[in-house]
Amino acid sequence: TMQSSGHRFRDVEHHPLLADNDTYDSSSSEADMAERVWFIRDGCGMVCAIMTWLLVVYADFVVTFVMLLPSKDFWYSLINGVLFNCLAVLALSSHLRTMLTDPGAVPKGNATKEYMDNLQLKPGEVIYKCPKCCSIKPERAHHCSICKRCIRKMDHHCPWVNNCVGEKNQRFFVLFTMYIALISAHALVLCGFQFFSCVRGQWTECSDFSPPVTVILMIFLCLEGFLFLTFTAVMFGTQIHSICNDETEIERLKSEKPTWERRLRWEGMKSVFGGQPSLLWINPFAGFRIRQLLLRGKKGGPEFSV
Repeated sequence: TMQSSGHRFRDVEHHPLLADNDTYDSSSSEADMAERVWFIRDGCGMVCAIMTWLLVVYADFVVTFVMLLPSKDFWYSLINGVLFNCLAVLALSSHLRTMLTDPGAVPKGNATKEYMDNLQLKPGEVIYKCPKCCSIKPERAHHCSICKRCIRKMDHHCPWVNNCVGEKNQRFFVLFTMYIALISAHALVLCGFQFFSCVRGQWTECSDFSPPVTVILMIFLCLEGFLFLTFTAVMFGTQIHSICNDETEIERLKSEKPTWERRLRWEGMKSVFGGQPSLLWINPFAGFRIRQLLLRGKKGGPEFSV
């Protein structure tokens, strides 16, 4: 423990304070971060993110070209085609928003005397410094070794979205799991109807593809749909449970005793999804500005670039 500016400063792993000559670029403030595109350059995460998109595209291909377009029922094909593709667009949009949104990163290297003086802390108040990214850790923040940052209300790091799930992007992650679960369930239902129709018609005019190819494509889609439905449905339920209990997955696994005043269940939902219940809660495009995104792209840095 060290005395500084009338308050105590604790290093989580007993590393020394930043010296006065250590560099801390004030341009890396939170306001400046908000004007940049967030993207994590992690090989495993980028591969998983690309795989997610390819699997959704594969499902859309099988549903559209193998099952719906060859169908003689026009309205059946139209309604299911529009519904499936809309859900797929919403799922991939939620994925992008989760991946490219700053999850709540704390500025690097802000553990300086000047910065602490600006915090106007009370005498004797204890603050903590992360020795890995040299930042002052807010309450409920945890360090992510992949993002190399401390993340506010970090729930976990998800390679499928190549990002941490934290304070600012948890809503998009919840929407991503919800929409993936919905299109997986929809694909499984369509596969069931298609198999029944093909068997009843003895595989004649069942699809534009040959029967063996149709069977293989549909079996892979069923396996994909079942696995994704199971995984995302469980994750969706876990996220909703965490939001209602105002407890992140890391806090639950570490059995951390809450030092904060927990929100009521409904208040927790409103804090994550924003405001009173409305269709905006399930809209991944809410708050998105194309012009602002284009301006952000011009300010890319090593951790804020596409």
